[in-house]
Amino acid sequence: MPDEPPPSARCCPPPGGESVPGVRSRSPGSGGPVRPRSVGAPARPGPDGMVDLPGGEFLMGAQDAEGFPGDAEGPVRAVRVAPLRIDAYAVTNARFAAFVADSGHVTDAERLGWSYVFAGFLPGALRRDAPRPERTPWWCAVPGAAWNRPEGPGSGLDGRADHPVVHVSWYDAAAYAAWAGARLPTEAEWEYAARGGLEGRRYPWGDELDPGGEYRCNIWRGTFPTRNTAADGHRGTAPVDAFAPNGFGLYNVSGNVWEWCADRWAAGSAERVVRGGSHLCHASYCNRYRVAARSANTPDSSSGHTGFRCARGR
Repeated sequence: MPDEPPPSARCCPPPGGESVPGVRSRSPGSGGPVRPRSVGAPARPGPDGMVDLPGGEFLMGAQDAEGFPGDAEGPVRAVRVAPLRIDAYAVTNARFAAFVADSGHVTDAERLGWSYVFAGFLPGALRRDAPRPERTPWWCAVPGAAWNRPEGPGSGLDGRADHPVVHVSWYDAAAYAAWAGARLPTEAEWEYAARGGLEGRRYPWGDELDPGGEYRCNIWRGTFPTRNTAADGHRGTAPVDAFAPNGFGLYNVSGNVWEWCADRWAAGSAERVVRGGSHLCHASYCNRYRVAARSANTPDSSSGHTGFRCARGR
C-alpha cells in the first residue's frame, strides 16, 4: 500500500496544518464477483444503538474503474471477520455532548485552537481572512472551530443534535469509544457492515447511485466546489438516520461524514483510515462514497466532514 493517499483527487483537507501558513501545526464497485446474500429485513438497533452482525467471510475491496489505484482498494479478496456489534448510526452531537459533560474531554481542535471548515459555509469576512491549504483551497483553517462550533465562533448546534459530530480527530473518536465501553471498528469490519450483505456492489444498496431517481445518500450535487444544488435535501451534514438503512440496518455509510477506523493506512504509517465519503464528495473529483473506497488522515486531524461510529465484539 502507499504511505499516504495520493494528493490528487482528494476533497479532504491535508494533515492538520500542512502547507497552511499562519496556523498551529498538528503533526509531522463493480468488477468483483457479485454474490448478494439474503439478509431479510434490516436489523433493528438495540437499546445501545448497535446492531448485531454474525460475521463470517466476505469479499472486501474492488477493482473498480471509478476508483483510485493509489488508494489500494483492490485486489478483491476474501476476508473473515468475527461476530460483532456496530452502531447503526454515526455518533451524534447529542451523544458526544454527553461524553464531554461526563468526562471533561477536550478535543484536539479545541486544544489546538482551530479546525478545517468548508469555505462555502463561512461568512464572507471569515472566509476571506482564513488561511487555506494550497492544494485544497476550499478548506479554511478557522480559529475556534470545534465540534460544538462547527463553523467557528458564533456558530452552534441548534437543530443539529441528531447530526453526526464533526471536528473530531481519531484520538477524540477513540476516547469516546473507550468511554462508551466500545472501540472503533477495524477497516474490514467497517466494510463488511457497510456492504449490508451485498458483495461486489458499488454502493450499499447496489450499483446505481440514484436508483430510479431516488436519492440514497448525502453527497455533493452540482458542480464541486462552487455549486451544490442540495437536491438530496442536505447542503451540509444530514441527521444520522436520514435515508434508508442498508441490509444490515446501518444508516449513512455512504456520504454524510467520513468515519474513522481503527487501522493505520499502511504498516509504519502514522495515518489512520477513514471510510464512507462525505457530503462534500462528488463524482467529478472524489467519488469515495463507494463502499470499497478508502482514504486516510493523521490521527490528530479534524474537519467539518469527519466523524465516526463505534463497534464491540460479541
